[in-house]
Amino acid sequence: MALSFHKEADNGRILISVEGEVDVSNAQELSDILDKALAEKPTTIEVSLEKVPYIDSTGIGILVKSAHIAAENNCEFCVSHPQNNVLRVLTLLGVGSEFNLKD
Repeated sequence: MALSFHKEADNGRILISVEGEVDVSNAQELSDILDKALAEKPTTIEVSLEKVPYIDSTGIGILVKSAHIAAENNCEFCVSHPQNNVLRVLTLLGVGSEFNLKD
C-alpha cells in the first residue's frame, strides 16, 4: 500500500494526516514531511494516524525523532487517532507518552 499525506496549516498549527502502512520501505517519506513541517517552526504539529493500519519500528523511530526535535524547538508534537493495532505497538514500546496521544 502506498503512503500518502495531507497537510493543513493554520495559525502556527500543522496537521499531517497519514494514510497507508508505514514501514522501512517508505518511512523516509514520513521523515521528509515531518522535517519540512518542523522547519516551518510551528507551535504545534499533529500527526493523524487514523488511516494507518500498520507502523513498524522504523516509522516509530521517525516519530520519536520528530517529537524530540519539536520539544527542543518549543513545539507541541502529538499523534492522534491511532488505530488499535498501532496504539498497541506504541503502548508496548512505551513511547505513547512522548506523543501526547489523542483519540
